[in-house]
Amino acid sequence: MKRKLGILLLVMVMVVGTLAGCASSGSSEESETVIAGFLYVGPADDGGWSQVHDQGRAKMVEYFGGSVETIVKENVAEEKSEVISSIRDMVDQGATIIFGTSYGFMEGMAEAAEEFPDVKFEHCSGYMTADNMATYFGKIEEPRYLSGIVAGMTTRTNKIAYVAAMPIPEVIRGINAFALGVKSVNPNAQVMVSWTNTWYDPTAEKAAAEALIQQGCDVTAQHQDSTATMEAAKEAGIYSVGYDLSAAETMPEVYLTAPLWDFSGYYIDRVQAVIDGTWETGQYWGNMNDGIVYLDDMTSLVSGAAVSSVETAEAAIKSGSLVIFAGEIKDQTGTVRVQTGSAMTDEALLSMDWFVDNVVGTLE
Repeated sequence: MKRKLGILLLVMVMVVGTLAGCASSGSSEESETVIAGFLYVGPADDGGWSQVHDQGRAKMVEYFGGSVETIVKENVAEEKSEVISSIRDMVDQGATIIFGTSYGFMEGMAEAAEEFPDVKFEHCSGYMTADNMATYFGKIEEPRYLSGIVAGMTTRTNKIAYVAAMPIPEVIRGINAFALGVKSVNPNAQVMVSWTNTWYDPTAEKAAAEALIQQGCDVTAQHQDSTATMEAAKEAGIYSVGYDLSAAETMPEVYLTAPLWDFSGYYIDRVQAVIDGTWETGQYWGNMNDGIVYLDDMTSLVSGAAVSSVETAEAAIKSGSLVIFAGEIKDQTGTVRVQTGSAMTDEALLSMDWFVDNVVGTLE
């Protein structure tokens, strides 16, 4: 009887041990899954900024297969309290790396980084860093300059509309790069700027574009997150330079080209670093050679001469023989801001608060 009980107990121990081993194995596999959080200022299908980040996220998930999961929060207000609340919820769900994709998320992310020292934070377009918080962006001014060449060689009225979001260095730098591209091929053209003071508001964006078109602009450009500026151009029967996503198929009547983003490579690299345990803070500012920014294919609405000029300038930018913000550059008052033979430093570009001389508009 004792022998039978002993055998029964041994079998029970073996079964329990096997179950424990299975549970341990499952837990190990679960722990290997990285959960990445993404904060968007607009909807993931906004047709612009948030959507291009979401495309990068999707490519990253596809690359890693089942070993990476993501949490997405859309329409996150740029108030510190909402940013922190969204991050806390992501951390509660197991996120170990969080990407914030709007400039206004910066302070909230910095505070959350202090609260969660074991979580990695990546902030797009900002400047605040910590041991567990990095920044990332791309030199979108390079393809913006190229798109300015297209606009400058397309306009007939020499008035180009530019609908812009917020008067911060990132946007100002883009406007200036675009205007310098225009000036390089058409020194008589002006870039007329209207601010919406919002990243995503199709109604406000369209109204701003319409007002500029009424002033004689026959080409539009934008630093906005929706396609509303292009829609205004379509209704007016003029041409448009987009932003963020290609509109070659959705706006074929007006779309010339656009400066575009591809964040997938960066997202793959940074999540891989978390998996490998090699993630480090830093400030990334990639360029066209990296592939994070590029100019979309030019459509048939763009002249052959403009295509040729863009191709020449693009090759020069990539080789380093053409530096966009090299002197001589004057501001709106005629003051020389960059002397001949010199170029603006990255620090100066990141704090730019003035317009070049062929821009019409104020910084408010």
